[in-house]
Amino acid sequence: MFRRLLKPNTTRLLRLLSLNPNTSSLLLSSSSSSSSSSAMKDPETNNPIALSTHLLTSLSSEIPLVQTFKGKWALIQAKLTVLQAQLTDFAGFPTSTSNPLALDLLLSVSHTLRDAVSLAQRCQSPNFSDGKLRTQSDVDSILAKVDLHLRDGEILFQSGVLDDTAGFSSSSSKRETVRAECRNLVTGLQIGSAESRNSAMEALLQFLQEDDKNVMIAVAQGIVPVLVKLLDSSSFEMKENAVAAISMVSTVESSKNVLAAEGLPLLNHLVKVLDSGSGFAKEKACVALQGLSFPKENARAIGSRGGISSLLDICQGGTPGSQALAAGVLRNLAAFDENKENIIQEEGDVVLLALAKSGTALAQENAIGCLCHLVSDSESQKISVYKQGGIECLKNFWDSGCNNNRSLEVAVELLMHLASCSLIAEILVAEGFVARIVEVLNCGVLGARIQAAKAVYELGFCSRTRKEMGECGCIPPLVKMLDGKALEEKEVAAKALSTLLLFADNRKIFRKIEGGIVSTVQLLNPSIQNLDKKYPVALLASLVRSKKCKKQMVAAGVCVHLQKLLGLEVEGSQKLLESLCRSKIWGVFARS
Repeated sequence: MFRRLLKPNTTRLLRLLSLNPNTSSLLLSSSSSSSSSSAMKDPETNNPIALSTHLLTSLSSEIPLVQTFKGKWALIQAKLTVLQAQLTDFAGFPTSTSNPLALDLLLSVSHTLRDAVSLAQRCQSPNFSDGKLRTQSDVDSILAKVDLHLRDGEILFQSGVLDDTAGFSSSSSKRETVRAECRNLVTGLQIGSAESRNSAMEALLQFLQEDDKNVMIAVAQGIVPVLVKLLDSSSFEMKENAVAAISMVSTVESSKNVLAAEGLPLLNHLVKVLDSGSGFAKEKACVALQGLSFPKENARAIGSRGGISSLLDICQGGTPGSQALAAGVLRNLAAFDENKENIIQEEGDVVLLALAKSGTALAQENAIGCLCHLVSDSESQKISVYKQGGIECLKNFWDSGCNNNRSLEVAVELLMHLASCSLIAEILVAEGFVARIVEVLNCGVLGARIQAAKAVYELGFCSRTRKEMGECGCIPPLVKMLDGKALEEKEVAAKALSTLLLFADNRKIFRKIEGGIVSTVQLLNPSIQNLDKKYPVALLASLVRSKKCKKQMVAAGVCVHLQKLLGLEVEGSQKLLESLCRSKIWGVFARS
């Protein structure tokens, strides 16, 4: 399985990774210096623990004889006690010499101890044959290496990879083997040389790319905090690859909460990448931020740390892919008032409109979605968008062949917001948007239909526009929506019809549609909660002058529903009930 993770031409990776012949598993091998390679040829390396123990004993006997830098050697001596305990612990694990991570560490330890023995012997003379500064640097290097070995050993013990037998047993299940190998990769990112950690990262990225299950396995093995820590790496390559891996994790829904738990440190790192990373890293950071920017706290944190300015810069000068992703993050951020104001102050509407005119289909959709938030409750922003060519931009997006009804939802939503400004609404009608709305009302995408019905309501501000919408065929699909499964769809349909039926000719159209009145009366049933009853009440009130419609309403049980609604003080319900009670047929149906 893991052979498939390796690219055919990745010779460097193949050199740094070895395959256990018993399991054909991807394992990290030693990337030590040529001295380590020599040590591996030594017969004593058949038992690297014994070799390291022997070298440690030799070093302990040499240190008391040193004449220079005694304080530093005393520190090394103290650490050797801990190292001896670790070697003893390694001896207690059967997999210590078969697990490549453990073997690599043990060989590195023996290499360091061998160098330390030689250096201790040199320090037994008061003269500095290699120079004082050079010798001091060598001693400091040994001290640092011993510290690193102790830390790596502790990570290995805590990781659980030494307890794994799944990766080395032919009887292990495929799932157990994958988990064991994933643990090796996660651990390999934390220990060893920079070269071996880079190799582990390359293998991890290929592992994560294979499918979402691998992402979930890696998350379960603790990859997220490791990746976040690597964002502090001094290695540019490692940092960028860590961002790429985080972006993969962010696309798996079940893993987003694990990323979110990392909080501000992760967000701060990603925002910094937006400002100073490469084009590749910026794109991957945007992927991650799209998944993390939904909660208000995260959105506020991104916006307050310079994220908005950086995202707008990407929208202007980034690659087509990164522009679309950056606009997607801004779309999420603009859902909150604080960020909305910051985007406007940065002249984000200008940038977003430009992107909505010339970007990719996804970039246009996200830019328009962000503009929806910016204009939703601001009359001045609606006029600003209109003056900057927003209607023409909207028309082009709407009519482009690369869009479908689902992506049109944001376009209809922007239309609805612009239509709430009467000055702009007249222009929208004149530009032929009514016919476009009718098409969307008949589409199979619920969200798009809902936004279209809202747009109908906003455009129905005068008799002339109501007349045109009736003639263009808005009423039949809206009547059909009264029977929709979603409460919001029912409500917005009733709301749109309540304004359209203020025009007499539209009432004639409605009356000819079978089932329209019955469907409307059913919406008054008190058992249907979370639906604003004033709209179906207003719709029925516009038809109450027709005797035929009255009979249909009463037969459908409208009076019973209205009597129950009186206590809820639904607007218009009492007046409608009084109108029906004055009918001569009221008594007949009341007794039936």
